[in-house]
Amino acid sequence: MTGWPGWGVTAAGAVLVLVALRDIFHTIWHPSGRGGLSRRLMRSVWRAGRGRVPGPLTGPVAMVVVVLAWVTLITGGWALVYWPHLPAGFAFGSGVDPGPRAGALDALYLSAVTLATLGFGDIVPEAAWLRLVVPVQAMIGFALITAAVSWVLQVYPALSRRRALAVRLSLLRRADGTGLVAGGGALAARLLTDLAWEVVQVRVDLSQYAETYWFRDATAETSLPAALGFALDLAALAGETPDPDTRSAGRLLAEAVAAHLAVVDAGFVRSGAPPRAVLRRYAADTGPGRDPS
Repeated sequence: MTGWPGWGVTAAGAVLVLVALRDIFHTIWHPSGRGGLSRRLMRSVWRAGRGRVPGPLTGPVAMVVVVLAWVTLITGGWALVYWPHLPAGFAFGSGVDPGPRAGALDALYLSAVTLATLGFGDIVPEAAWLRLVVPVQAMIGFALITAAVSWVLQVYPALSRRRALAVRLSLLRRADGTGLVAGGGALAARLLTDLAWEVVQVRVDLSQYAETYWFRDATAETSLPAALGFALDLAALAGETPDPDTRSAGRLLAEAVAAHLAVVDAGFVRSGAPPRAVLRRYAADTGPGRDPS
């Protein structure tokens, strides 16, 4: 494949690589960014897995699918970059006949070996521009491994904070936290304030790592939307106490929960419904928790 058609294939391959790199950047390194491809894939896996994949596995499976999509795009895109220039643009090791080495499979092999930084040395670039391009792919391969690890290290702490808040609210429900709040006082105000800041942290996590939404929870105790209804109940109860500090803390908690549900509605549910209705949709999406109404 020579001439303009060959360079057209090379350009198409470069576009695929850029699409993958853009998605990686917006998914992992852009604050509050949302990779269009990764988000669509995770939503698709979540939908396809309902009733088929055990709930807690949906998120991890979706992350694996996204990483495989990145690898496929980068490997395939670079294969298209190399394909039109095989075998003329490359030198072949002894014992390797360059004659039949001009097919798509050979380009795919070269791309995969380069991305994995294996460096077999049986095919090496000879054209000047290819001697620049091939090392770039090797560096991207190393960066891709780093990106995948970084993604996991970002997502799972955010999930831990979400589940820890859910467990805390569940424990408060079982330990009659309503009685503590109804009595008012400094302890009740501090409890409500601490809960509000934890809800704020979870909202920030969801804004920055939108993919955490597609992780379903195994139990009602660890399902945040199943527990947020109780947080709203505590805030409403605080508003009825005579203690001004408790009332202020209750308003703070109510605003924090409302802001979190607004992010959920704007980014995922898209219902424009009142907070309690958004909460029911949120619970149905991300966990098996009981009806938060």
